[in-house]
Amino acid sequence: MRSVIVLVFVLVFNVGCTQKKVKHITEVSQNELENVVLVDVRTPEEYEAGHLDKALNINWFDTDFAEQFKDIDKQETIYLYCKVGGRSQKATEKLKVLGYSKVVNLAGGYDAWKAHMKSTD
Repeated sequence: MRSVIVLVFVLVFNVGCTQKKVKHITEVSQNELENVVLVDVRTPEEYEAGHLDKALNINWFDTDFAEQFKDIDKQETIYLYCKVGGRSQKATEKLKVLGYSKVVNLAGGYDAWKAHMKSTD
């Protein structure tokens, strides 16, 4: 019985301490983006066709993808987005493995952000 209580405590503690790694891109405010490092992980061609203001472009497909983050402090909050969320999710996982502690995937990606912006006009 004691083992079960300890196990439940450990699970509750771990869940409570886990940082949310996913946020829908339409839930992000412009003010919030002022306080994070915003990274578009799409290709340069996709980025040039349109991107969020102040977003850095670090292409997920570049062989030196991880190396391009070397000048970003591992304690900075980093928001990643791509076209719909797949590449940015993979990039989030990669950066976590590299020791970046505050990485958030902006689910829905640029397509969802564009659709949201059109619907609010």
